[in-house]
Amino acid sequence: MELLSPKNWIDYELLDCGDFEKMERFGKYITIRPEPQAVWKKVYSECEWEKTAHVKFVPKSSSSGEWKKLKQMPEQWTISYKVKSLKLKGEVELIFRLGLTSFKHVGIFPEQAVNWEKIYSFLNGKQNAKFLNLFAYTGGASIAAKAAGADVTHVDSIKQVVSWANENMQKSKLDNIRWMVDDALKFVRKEVRRGNFYDGIILDPPAFGHGPNGEKWKLEDNILEMITSVLQILNPEQHLLILNAYSLGFSAMVPENLLQPFAKKHKSDLKVGELFLKAKSEIKLPLGVWGSLEKE
Repeated sequence: MELLSPKNWIDYELLDCGDFEKMERFGKYITIRPEPQAVWKKVYSECEWEKTAHVKFVPKSSSSGEWKKLKQMPEQWTISYKVKSLKLKGEVELIFRLGLTSFKHVGIFPEQAVNWEKIYSFLNGKQNAKFLNLFAYTGGASIAAKAAGADVTHVDSIKQVVSWANENMQKSKLDNIRWMVDDALKFVRKEVRRGNFYDGIILDPPAFGHGPNGEKWKLEDNILEMITSVLQILNPEQHLLILNAYSLGFSAMVPENLLQPFAKKHKSDLKVGELFLKAKSEIKLPLGVWGSLEKE
């Protein structure tokens, strides 16, 4: 099992976490947000947290809340990440517009940078490669794949989030990503029927979610059908598949068991592990399990 954490962030830093909260720096601005995994005590004092942060998210319900401004800061700002190929020289700068949303997120999952690196490195130099990003959010993986020269399809169920991803693509000086506002499982079923194949696929499904027409998603109920369908549209000759699962109850053995039959049949390299972020305070914050299939 591999423990993966991004090492190339300049514009992001986890400062501390504990007591079900995390304090993070995004560019020049520092946020305090809820974090269900942080069941331990904070390393820094409450006073240090309040004195350091610009803004704190205050939950009003299980799914929404509001931001309490502790210092002056804008509602929106940008940060960047330089993604590097593991095989080829050079790097590409990805630009992300961030914002204070009513559901505690700011527009990026920083731990996913390890996957942007893997996607960019795998696709770089491959001619006519096709890439699919499911549950794609604001498109970090999509723009990393496009920067590598792939034909990219980006699928998310929320129209405003897809528009946000489009904005990130433009800020990163890229174009021609295919945007799909659709339920991820429905889209994959349609791709199976169409007989389409992809060389790269990433999916980062939530524990719970809804499609654009009220379709219900529950990770443990739907993940088997999703992976079974996704594997039918993965190019068996050359591929990279990344499955993330941010769920408090999931072990890394879950993606291992889901992906193992395909790995054996197609002689694919199967790896599993956990994503985490290491705080400035030295605490390590776990952020879900992952599994990957790779074949050059």
